[in-house]
Amino acid sequence: MLLSRSLKSLVLGMVLIAGGCDRQSGEPAQPQAEVKAGADGSASKLKDTLDRTRNGAVLPDVTLRDAAGGQLALSSLKGTPLLINLWATWCAPCVVELPMLNQIAGDLGDEVKVLTVSQDMQDTDKVAPFLQERGLDRLEPWVDPASDLTFALGAQTLPTTILYDAQGKEVWRYIGGNDWTNAASRALIAEGM
Repeated sequence: MLLSRSLKSLVLGMVLIAGGCDRQSGEPAQPQAEVKAGADGSASKLKDTLDRTRNGAVLPDVTLRDAAGGQLALSSLKGTPLLINLWATWCAPCVVELPMLNQIAGDLGDEVKVLTVSQDMQDTDKVAPFLQERGLDRLEPWVDPASDLTFALGAQTLPTTILYDAQGKEVWRYIGGNDWTNAASRALIAEGM
């Protein structure tokens, strides 16, 4: 079992570095768009994407932890729409999103639970101070150090944000950074309510 968790963590780390944020390179952590040749030969930009292919998938039965030893079973959150954001302290687009997620957590109150889950695998005790230093008082410092949630969700890029309805069924997932305070994003979140 220990080897399995270690192997999962190694694979996740490699995937995140290859597919998303990369804190070790000299290049920007994650570009907002890439240039790709379109079918007609013109250049087009690939933007961060909204993915509805897993619509109806069930919220995984995973338990999260915080640095103080607290636990949160995701199954206990059924009954309220849930917006899960996978992020890390070293991921620049993730950090940019956090104040917006904090704002919508306050704006939406009990209508939608905003759950940010750090993917920092080491030094998980730095997540709570990281949020506190930035005044993100509506975001709880949950961590997924063994990558159980990340693997259960099949997430390969940070940030990834997933909306579940009150029955615990996936509505959509947004892969990459987003402005969660604009009208289009608010309309997306309303789909789970």
